[in-house]
Amino acid sequence: MARFYAEFAWARKGAQDGIPQEPRHVLVALLIEIRDVSKAYAGSGNEGVSGLTLKVAQGEFLALIGPSGSGKTTTLNMVNRLVEPDSGTIQIEGRDVAQTDPVQLRRGIGYVFQEAGLFPHMTVAENIAVTPRLLGWGEGKIQARIDELLALVRLDPTTFRERRPQGLSGGQRQRVALARALAAKPHILLLDEPFGALDPVTREAIAADVRDIHQSLGLTTLLVTHDMTEALLLADRIAVMRKGTLVQTGTAQELVRHPADAFVSQLMETPRRRAQALAKTLSL
Repeated sequence: MARFYAEFAWARKGAQDGIPQEPRHVLVALLIEIRDVSKAYAGSGNEGVSGLTLKVAQGEFLALIGPSGSGKTTTLNMVNRLVEPDSGTIQIEGRDVAQTDPVQLRRGIGYVFQEAGLFPHMTVAENIAVTPRLLGWGEGKIQARIDELLALVRLDPTTFRERRPQGLSGGQRQRVALARALAAKPHILLLDEPFGALDPVTREAIAADVRDIHQSLGLTTLLVTHDMTEALLLADRIAVMRKGTLVQTGTAQELVRHPADAFVSQLMETPRRRAQALAKTLSL
């Protein structure tokens, strides 16, 4: 597997405590490589993604951030071939995904959507079991995996196994969606604004659990978000996108100290202003 040097500003203890650390150069295995990828949508008048080049290390948590229409979700969807690029290549572990059967590719990559996307006619257990059944797992192994995953996402198996999605809260549905994404033991996890529709308390709790699961399972995670504070708290590195192009990639420290332009500087200033305003409000 190819290797490259990257800077990580989050030592593991720092990531857990939410405290940015000084960047340090480490030699890491390259897992995902996006090379000069472009994608245009018919009738849009411009490219959804233009000339994107991006490397993601094995075990890295990378956040893609930018305004609506910046190409974040398109980038995520091209990684597992839900969207096909017009040009360029995407490699996972040195293999071109275009040469991989898309169904097989997706079965090895977990994906969590913003609205959970659970099958409403299936129980929680049946939703989690979808991919293992497609892969031909034995029933005993499937049932054990369901219980294991429900415990991992903090849902009691006895209580939740037979419930249907309409009987769950938004946070519970998203936890089940996360369990389903992990069912076949993928090494890559794609998250498309999975916390956006949740209330603040639930959002914070599930986000923290996602970071813990990423770390404990040794996943490589790509998160799409509009929220810079969320990106700062969860990600090892942040990729800032605007109008289909990659503006800057770096650690929290790098983006704060050396923003590529005024747009990045404004993004980084927003959570600082919010924190200052909150501190002022709470001190009254």
